[in-house]
Amino acid sequence: MSARPRDLALLESLWREPVERYTLLNGLTVLLRHDTAAPVSSVQVWVKTGSTHEGAHLGAGLSHYLEHMLFKGTERRAGREISATVQAHGGYINAYTTFDRTVYYIDVPSIHTAVAIDLLADATLHSLLPAEEVTKEKDVILREIDMCLDDPDQRLSQALFETAFRTHPYRQPIIGHRDVFAANTREDLLAYYRARYVPNNLVVVIAGAFDPVATRAAIAEHFGKAPRVRLAPVLVPDEPVQLSRRDQHLSEDVQVSRAGLGWQIPGLTHPDAPALDMLAMVLGHGDSSLLWQAIREKARLVHSIDAMAWSPGTSGLFYISFLADPDKRVAAESAILAELARIGQKGISPKALAKAVRQAVTSEINMRKTMSGQASRLGAGEVVVGDINYARTYFERLFALTPAGLKKVMHTYLVPEKLTVVSSNPAGAAAAPVLRGLGEGGSSLDFEELTLPNGARLLLQPNKHLPNLHLRLALAGGPMFEPADRRGLTNLLSTLLAKDTTKRSAEEVARAIEAVGGAFEDFSGNNSYGLMAEVLPGDADLALELISDAVLRPAFKPARLEVERESALAALKEGLDDVVTVGRKAMRAKFFGAHPFAIESGGDEAGLKAITVADLRALHRRQLVSGNAVLAVAGDFDAKKLVPKLKAFLAQLPKGAAAKATAALKVKAGDFTETQPRQQAIVFQAFPGPGLHAPDYTVSEVMDELFSGMSSHLFERVREEKSLAYFVRSSRIVGLETGMFYFYAGTSPQRYGEVVEELNLEITRVQGGGVTPEELARCQTRLKAGKRMGLQTNSSRAMQSALNAVYGLPVNDWRTYDTRIDAVTLADVQAFARRYFKSGSRVQLVVKP
Repeated sequence: MSARPRDLALLESLWREPVERYTLLNGLTVLLRHDTAAPVSSVQVWVKTGSTHEGAHLGAGLSHYLEHMLFKGTERRAGREISATVQAHGGYINAYTTFDRTVYYIDVPSIHTAVAIDLLADATLHSLLPAEEVTKEKDVILREIDMCLDDPDQRLSQALFETAFRTHPYRQPIIGHRDVFAANTREDLLAYYRARYVPNNLVVVIAGAFDPVATRAAIAEHFGKAPRVRLAPVLVPDEPVQLSRRDQHLSEDVQVSRAGLGWQIPGLTHPDAPALDMLAMVLGHGDSSLLWQAIREKARLVHSIDAMAWSPGTSGLFYISFLADPDKRVAAESAILAELARIGQKGISPKALAKAVRQAVTSEINMRKTMSGQASRLGAGEVVVGDINYARTYFERLFALTPAGLKKVMHTYLVPEKLTVVSSNPAGAAAAPVLRGLGEGGSSLDFEELTLPNGARLLLQPNKHLPNLHLRLALAGGPMFEPADRRGLTNLLSTLLAKDTTKRSAEEVARAIEAVGGAFEDFSGNNSYGLMAEVLPGDADLALELISDAVLRPAFKPARLEVERESALAALKEGLDDVVTVGRKAMRAKFFGAHPFAIESGGDEAGLKAITVADLRALHRRQLVSGNAVLAVAGDFDAKKLVPKLKAFLAQLPKGAAAKATAALKVKAGDFTETQPRQQAIVFQAFPGPGLHAPDYTVSEVMDELFSGMSSHLFERVREEKSLAYFVRSSRIVGLETGMFYFYAGTSPQRYGEVVEELNLEITRVQGGGVTPEELARCQTRLKAGKRMGLQTNSSRAMQSALNAVYGLPVNDWRTYDTRIDAVTLADVQAFARRYFKSGSRVQLVVKP
């Protein structure tokens, strides 16, 4: 625990940051955290009501239903005006519902904080719940419920909660049971809204670079006039003590087995909660965790395994989940229980506990990377715990923990009589205002770019705002550089680089980074791959050492290749359980044909099975060269001390040029249908699109925004007006020289034809010049604000700058982003639609039952 004084000092610096808390005369609670690090504000309204507070309507999903309805019209604003206003001011609006709360939030450039306050007050306190919108949204949520029923992970989660809890409302799905939800009336919804959405049941949380005086005045004006209302308490029954093991095993149309072991535990404020959190970290957090090493690496019984302590209220679950081949599930369960018994007897080392505590410290810091994260942290303290300073108490308990304390909670809670086991198995198997500049109000967002004599590039962005440091090594690569019969080679290469080296085993690598609460991971995609390390500032040398060893001294052990190959193959199987993934892969294959992008970067079964250690070494020799390497470093570091070490590492890379590859794209248009045993239908329409280097790539960004989001014409027409789909939007698969622009929607099997017709009508509207100046302005404002919000963290800034360098784009392209987006005209939008969205080059796929 030698890092404890340093970690405590880091946390103390965060806890000392002032938070203003006060209560209006009507009972509404306000939390304000003023932070000028970025010109962004997150305005959140936490309603102290969730699915556990629905009383006689338990299982009806009223809280979630209200979440959908609150932006459908108020006394002052028409149905779509709220989301349209948010987007017009460059903001992002969303909401979510849990068991114990419903949260509405708007992230917005800080100069528009008052706008967000006005909108959220209007929605939460003055919604009208129009009858026609209530009916339409019911159909939308029914589609969402169908989507959940199609998701095996969702089904397994529901099986766990309804088995582990017999009395507590946690056993009811937040979204509601389909039949019970369908019986809801507007009167039910209105009564629940009037009873629970009252000032004395709301908490307003704001974090960001707002004007404190103006913000307090706006809160008083928009929230303070609503009267305090009688608030009846809701009885949430305690869960009786579990006396014996419980099981539920599902036999379904899936490819792999998902399973979990759960034990009842007390809630977050219980003195044992920190010990249970650390126990979960030690057992199942990261590649060096005890269960990962014992059950995945050594026993080879699972493809993945993790553990968590879920303790939101007065009770919770300690949960170990794993993914396994169907014939290994039972053996994996037995091995996990045996390993827990062994650990319970032997105990946990002080080193393992210290690692877990460091991970908790890092997590506490990472929570505060964005304004939204800071506001959420405050909201959770106030609403869930009842104390915004709870983090200090929590960490005091955490730092006082000993290995004996972890052993004690194991023997108290992880006992046979409290165990619930669930699994999902294959059938037949065993069971427009002007925005402030991006750099204003905080550190410079510019990266300094250095090119070494060998061609390697180093990007540097010192930022002392948060004690956090991110290193990202990026290289050109991906499907374009792989043999046609070795698809997935780059993905496996990046995975193995982050594992064994000639100096450390994979377990030792994981143990080293997790001991300091850091992260060391690989990444790969269509055009690039690489490694990242994120640590606290004092651990910069370790982060660089791990990246250096991975690149310069990889081991490529045959046994490791087999382990990761099995995991990659299992991931492919897991994807077959999601109808959207299945459809996207099929559509991608039909669209790209012989082009390398026809197969996702994760590869296909044949390619993964064919890959050898020699293939990995050959790709490593070709691509891990100086001219192909970009190392971006962002965060809290001393340039005089760190930069020479970074240069020394890059200087050791073998000399070589940047990787380049091209491939012709020939699209064979057509309409296709595939059947899947699902509840819903998915519609895809794909067209050729521009690559990153194309002159009209910026127009494609605007087009993607045009067809996406709650204020888009497509969304309003397909979902809001006709209730045809739960989701409908566009997306892109982008290469350097070419790409695919596609639309997709989830609908009912009976109405997919109507969705196809609406997609065609929308394309025709845009081709005919039907886009309004207001629509274009909304898209431009939203994209520019999104760029700002996407540059809040060291990791996102390092990623963007490194990939820009790899792709041959300006490293600091954020400086010209607004200008490029604003330069897009209505004529550009129309010309783009006419050029790319041609029926003769369209690939349409409908996946249906």
